Amino acid sequence: MASDKVFLITGASTGIGAQTARQASAAGYRVVLAARSTDKLEALADELGGPERAIAVPCDVTEWDQVEALAARAKEAFGQIDVVFANAGFGAARGFRKESPEQWKSMILTNVYGAALTIRATIDEIERTKGHFLLTGSVAGRRALPGSLYSSTKWAVTGMGESLRQELSGTGARVTLIEPGMVDTPFFDNGAGDGALLAEDIAGAVLYAVSQPARVDVNEMLIRPTAQEL
Repeated sequence: MASDKVFLITGASTGIGAQTARQASAAGYRVVLAARSTDKLEALADELGGPERAIAVPCDVTEWDQVEALAARAKEAFGQIDVVFANAGFGAARGFRKESPEQWKSMILTNVYGAALTIRATIDEIERTKGHFLLTGSVAGRRALPGSLYSSTKWAVTGMGESLRQELSGTGARVTLIEPGMVDTPFFDNGAGDGALLAEDIAGAVLYAVSQPARVDVNEMLIRPTAQEL
């Protein structure tokens, strides 16, 4: 039963992460919410039932000691970790003449290094519980976009998901790469436009993947809006 399981989500304060937390909680999971935005995290944890059902853990996924502490806090609070959703990430304007080198560095560290640290901190526990890893990739991690360093980070996440799947093969643990197209979330400063997916659409895909029988490993879910061309 999902009611006995623990679902850890990074990038949980808004968008896909927050909606996944709501749907996981409704399905009976206890949830561990991680992000840098403390106020939003705590409000969401209260909404989902407070410390018996949901805890907020401020965490910068680019800092190893904080990610280690996140995993430890989850086990201290709930005794186990069954699902890990490495969802933290952000984008950049297209064009190799745009954005600052500092912004690029922060994006690469969050999108790629942060996902890898999340895996490292929880892989032993996920193998022990025969649990489930999910990583937020992107359509941009399947098809390169002009001048997009963000796209390059998501290509790295695509490779990371398959590498992780192969490492865990035979352990009973599962790995799913979630690859959204345009989603109307705070990722886009001015909105994603008409016809975009909603965060709850992606959350629904996440819950579909984790609800499959143990024999079924849904490895990749590429989810575009019906109207999206690329």
